[in-house]
Amino acid sequence: MHSTDLTRGRNQWSAFDWWPPIGWWPYPARDLAPPEADTSSATFVLPPRPESVHSARSFAAGSLLGWGMRDLVQDMELVVSELATNALRHGLTPGPRDPRRGCSEPIRMSMIRMDSLVSCVFADPGSAAPVMRQPSPLEPGGMGLHIVESMSLRWGWNPLLPHGKVVWAVLKS
Repeated sequence: MHSTDLTRGRNQWSAFDWWPPIGWWPYPARDLAPPEADTSSATFVLPPRPESVHSARSFAAGSLLGWGMRDLVQDMELVVSELATNALRHGLTPGPRDPRRGCSEPIRMSMIRMDSLVSCVFADPGSAAPVMRQPSPLEPGGMGLHIVESMSLRWGWNPLLPHGKVVWAVLKS
């Protein structure tokens, strides 16, 4: 799923400064959200390091527990693991100052709740679209987006201007 209508207004976001605006919800999933939903959100900055996947899972679990959505924790942790891994693996480019230190921009993760729906959102500086592929039976990995698709009501991505993207998945408690 892909949507180019992310900003809907004068603001243009890059992955470096994207935070979900008040009331933001993935446009292709707007029909899922109740009209007058009780909403809350939490955002976390992930350093571009492999251990950030664990931090992302912990942040997601803590957010859900704080919202009283214990039943969604296991599914969301799996989706978050896949999206965080993809953001770290495919969404980063070497930093301009010192390529040995990795990317100069962090990954931003947001959890946005609308009643019983939760959107997990990752903003990264990469411009390549996420691609679901068919790995060979002996290939380790390559099934991440298939897992995300099977666990979520909807998932998709949006480009950010002048660079970067937002990848999101919506789950229901």
